[in-house]
Amino acid sequence: MGEDPERWLTFAGERTVVAVARTVTSTVRVLDVLRPVLRDDPRVSLVFVYDPTSAFNDGVHDLLRSVGARVLPWHQFARITPDLIITASENADLTESHHTAPVLVLPHGVGFHKVVPDSRSDQDRLAGVVPDALLRSGRARFAISHPDQAAQLAAAHPATSGSTLLVGDPCYDALRDGRDLRARYRQALGVPDDRRLIMLSSTWREHSLLGRDPALPARLLAELPMDDYAVALVTHPNIASAHGRYAVRSLLDSAHAAGLLCIPPTAGWQATLLAADLLMGDHGSVTFYGAALGTPLLLGAFGEDEAVAGTPMAELGRIAPRLTPDAPLRPQIEQALNALPPTGDDTIGRLRKLGESAFAAPGRALDLLRTAVYDLLDLPEPTGPPPPRLAPAPPVPQDRPADVTAAYVTTVPGTGPDGLRVSVERTPAAVDSFSLLERADAPDGPFRHLSCADDEEDRQLAESASVLVRRAPVRTAVAADRWIDDTLARYPGCLLAAASVADRGCRVGLRDGRTVEVSATGLLDDPAVLAAVVYASLRAHRPLDGIVALTLGSRTEDAALRLAPDTRRSPGTY
Repeated sequence: MGEDPERWLTFAGERTVVAVARTVTSTVRVLDVLRPVLRDDPRVSLVFVYDPTSAFNDGVHDLLRSVGARVLPWHQFARITPDLIITASENADLTESHHTAPVLVLPHGVGFHKVVPDSRSDQDRLAGVVPDALLRSGRARFAISHPDQAAQLAAAHPATSGSTLLVGDPCYDALRDGRDLRARYRQALGVPDDRRLIMLSSTWREHSLLGRDPALPARLLAELPMDDYAVALVTHPNIASAHGRYAVRSLLDSAHAAGLLCIPPTAGWQATLLAADLLMGDHGSVTFYGAALGTPLLLGAFGEDEAVAGTPMAELGRIAPRLTPDAPLRPQIEQALNALPPTGDDTIGRLRKLGESAFAAPGRALDLLRTAVYDLLDLPEPTGPPPPRLAPAPPVPQDRPADVTAAYVTTVPGTGPDGLRVSVERTPAAVDSFSLLERADAPDGPFRHLSCADDEEDRQLAESASVLVRRAPVRTAVAADRWIDDTLARYPGCLLAAASVADRGCRVGLRDGRTVEVSATGLLDDPAVLAAVVYASLRAHRPLDGIVALTLGSRTEDAALRLAPDTRRSPGTY
């Protein structure tokens, strides 16, 4: 913005609102509410000022530019005369300039439940409370989501008495409005109905979920069958701001290779929470929102020293079930998802009521916030319809992971009332070393083998695989056999090689020269899964002809095995 900016404007507004952007978290909160609150009103001019003094300012300027915001450098802030300043960061220094406009402080989380380091001293402070100088000026107004927060603030800082405005919580309202779109959100994440979505949510600092156990995403992916579960991770923006996105991605590299869905901290976490079957969290606000929605919850960490005593968040930490970190994860996840609570124990219901107790006026937050903003601007509210209540947008994962191309496959042969059965479970090879579960290969089963796609980039895995699978189908059986022979010749440690033939099932070639044709009903046409049935039958000394009931995840379908005529080269040529 240059000198005398009013000369260049098209819309001559009657009032000027300045939105302060200091951290990614606080900027997102302001962006989420300003457009619906100021919707269709040319009387109000909006400009953002960027305060670069935060330790967590990385990404703020890029975020503002991505939405097309008009951004004023911090050193030019003193040149304008705002009628209202809006911020979701209590740390912006708004006392040194000549400004006398009221300052509306929006929460960038749920209430005032956390103690955080004070950037101006070596002490801790209550998150959400502005510096004493601004409190003494009488200009600060605190938007609160529940009347109890006014009493809490007054007890902690008497100067806040009479400066609170009850507006509810726009984020909580959006979450409530998005509940009916759960199927759409799961589709956007690529999670079908027959898979459970485990969402990990981590706030920042050492007592957070990732601070306590950075390997937790990889451990989950190593223990949970990939055909039954998906895992998504949402991290507080301060983590990437402090360490850099490159370092965070490096820390999660194995988990990402195993299919971890990393949700951008600026958008998408709300929809992911609504799509989740289980939330594993900590003392961050996302965990509290999940509890309020009734999402099954496990605390993977909880910073008791950071949660303010007597707040709903502290109570959540007291009653929510906790993960046992040094024990296998899969049994704990399955219990949280499937086990019925003991008689008289309704933890999920108690957590939901606790969460709801922090949010007054559900469904009215944007209306109340607009009223507060226009009162502070000394303008009548627009005569048009109220601000629209919009459900969260579908999530878009960062760096969406590619398909898992190397997996450890556990097969369990058995016999059912209708004949032979084989159950198949797969876990990504990229995270196998993180698992605490014992998965021994027994002579009579279960059997365990490494299966790799032919385009697996980790060539050490490909060279160690017992089963190699061609990902792209071929058009003819002859082409499949040629690929099988070449693959077995190039990889002497490989026992089976499998290739799909278009519209004709899968051909699985054994090192002894035999070929098994396998086809399955329904959707179980993955050649790696069909090859696993042959592998289990071979290890169990079963015939390679006949019908086998194949179970993968929640699905059971018939797989037909047939020994094909000898069309391949002599096994002695490998």
